[in-house]
Amino acid sequence: MQKPKWVCCPICANKTRIRIREDTVLKCFPLYCPKCKQETLVHIQVNIPDQDVPPDRIEDT
Repeated sequence: MQKPKWVCCPICANKTRIRIREDTVLKCFPLYCPKCKQETLVHIQVNIPDQDVPPDRIEDT
C-alpha cells in the first residue's frame, strides 16, 4: 500500500487538507489553503522528478 503525503501550500508552505499518494496526478487543481485563504492552481505528478511542487513542500504523514 502506498503511503499518502500532505500537499503544502505553495504560498505559505503550510499543510493543506489534501493528501496524495505516490501515483497521484493533478492537473490544474484548485488548491485552497485554509491558513492564508488563497486558492492556487497546481500541477502535481508525484512519480516524475520534475514536478511543479518542490519535494520539500510535500510532507510525510
